[in-house]
Amino acid sequence: MPETVECDVLVMGTGAAGSSAAITAKHNGLDVIIVEKEPVFGGTTVFSGGWLWVPCSPQAKAAGIEDNLDDVRTYVRQEAGNRYDEERMEAFLENIPKMVNFFENNTSVHFFVGPQLPDYHGDKVGSRPGGRSICANPINGRELGASLKRLRAPRRELLVFGLTIASGPDMKHFFAAGRSVRSAAYVFRRLLLSFWDRAYYGRDLQFGNGAALAARMLKSVDEKKIPVWYSSPAKKMIEKDGKIVGAIVERDGKPVEVRARRGVVIATGGFAGNMERRRDLFPHHPSPTQHYSLAPETNTGDGLTLGESVGGVVDSSLLNPAAWMPVSRVPYPDGTTGTFMHLFDRGKPGVIALKSDGTRFVNESASYEDFVPALFRSYQPGESAYCYLIADHTAVRRYGLGFAKPAPIPIGRHIRSGYILRADTLEELAGKMGMDPAAVTASVRRFNENARQGKDPDFGKGSVPYNRYLGDPDHKPNPCIGPIETAPFYAVKVVPGDIGTFAGLRTDRYARVLDQKGAPIEGLYAVGADNASVFGGAYPGGGSTLGPAVTFGYIAGQHLAGHA
Repeated sequence: MPETVECDVLVMGTGAAGSSAAITAKHNGLDVIIVEKEPVFGGTTVFSGGWLWVPCSPQAKAAGIEDNLDDVRTYVRQEAGNRYDEERMEAFLENIPKMVNFFENNTSVHFFVGPQLPDYHGDKVGSRPGGRSICANPINGRELGASLKRLRAPRRELLVFGLTIASGPDMKHFFAAGRSVRSAAYVFRRLLLSFWDRAYYGRDLQFGNGAALAARMLKSVDEKKIPVWYSSPAKKMIEKDGKIVGAIVERDGKPVEVRARRGVVIATGGFAGNMERRRDLFPHHPSPTQHYSLAPETNTGDGLTLGESVGGVVDSSLLNPAAWMPVSRVPYPDGTTGTFMHLFDRGKPGVIALKSDGTRFVNESASYEDFVPALFRSYQPGESAYCYLIADHTAVRRYGLGFAKPAPIPIGRHIRSGYILRADTLEELAGKMGMDPAAVTASVRRFNENARQGKDPDFGKGSVPYNRYLGDPDHKPNPCIGPIETAPFYAVKVVPGDIGTFAGLRTDRYARVLDQKGAPIEGLYAVGADNASVFGGAYPGGGSTLGPAVTFGYIAGQHLAGHA
């Protein structure tokens, strides 16, 4: 007979969603156990930008940012279309201030607002030019004490000389280090501190972005004395009289029967690492070499499978089954390859994207969630979708390109590895990209004719606030547009990727999993990527995954405690 352990709430997963549910339930007096498939804490959250799209937050109001829920509803209705879920949206909006105040007042999770981070579609009614996203405050890893070793390490592609660049002033200084003495001095101090931390702790300890959110969640879990079982995947649901009462968990190689008096929360991170589900749900039917996820490879849809085993339903009707991201593959000297996400370089002056026929196909400074579908539409079903970002020498040394960083950091190793293509002429660059030289030169000539006036009549690069947020504010008249004319010329190959999945289990306003008839399955909750996107698979702004994840985690914890 397997060992039996009892608790009030069993939470599967240590990402932001699962941690939110666990911390909320524990604060309300419930006995909570978290089980984690991996030996580390943090899930996909550690790899993220750390932003939460939570309109009308207390931080936004304190900063004097004007907003209202009617405008939010109007905006999201346009984003989600006929996938708009009024009941869950109202629960989300109603609980945002409650969630934020809960964490601010009762945990080590604290936030700052992004007043200049715009909604992604500023041309839609109800959008805002900033203030709807908040981010966890940076934190020094020393505050985690002995638990520091449990926090998931960041991806190599997110590091510069071993350190993570945080959103805001930190990032601005790094981009300006080659042009500003003040920024150069700032970067030098950061590098010095990072070198010291890595010498003694094996990693940079100044956590920002998603690492800060995960670290603050971990610290709060420790403070609440919530036990975490690492390397302990959930294998089977335990059901009794139509109610979920626990799960079989594999711990230390042995099955343990965890009995949960109040319920079970599924928060295992979605299915980005499951090729079978990806082939079924992704529109471009990707092979492993056609699509690369930035989520952990161990996010194999375990929670979805467990939910389906007891009557839950995965919602496959969303606008997008995943949160798309254009990525490139980075070869390392040790023979391994990493995945880099193209967030900022696409929006800079002197950079455009060309598909295989040598023509542009998209507003390069559009959101990542828009860029990738535009790439899909540029190819026939079954074809491998890819493009190249191309730039001239001025742009590359000022802004970088992909994983290649701006001056004064050398880029020679990226050219030698083949990650970056370089050529003295556009015709030569076209040959290296496998494109028609005439088409490439014609595309660049057409772009340059308008770029000198800061215009892009073909695709509108730089036309909305989010575009300009990605650009260079010091570049006039359009922060996103500059001609491509200074040799040598450079290119990096970009392919489809994602930062996580949207197609999760159908749930109600309390995050309870619904059966095929739409009735809640008693005792079973799903949050984060295991909960179908509350925006219907749309991506209204920065943090459209983490905002609902943390909020519905809070809602689930409250409902389990009888307070929702």
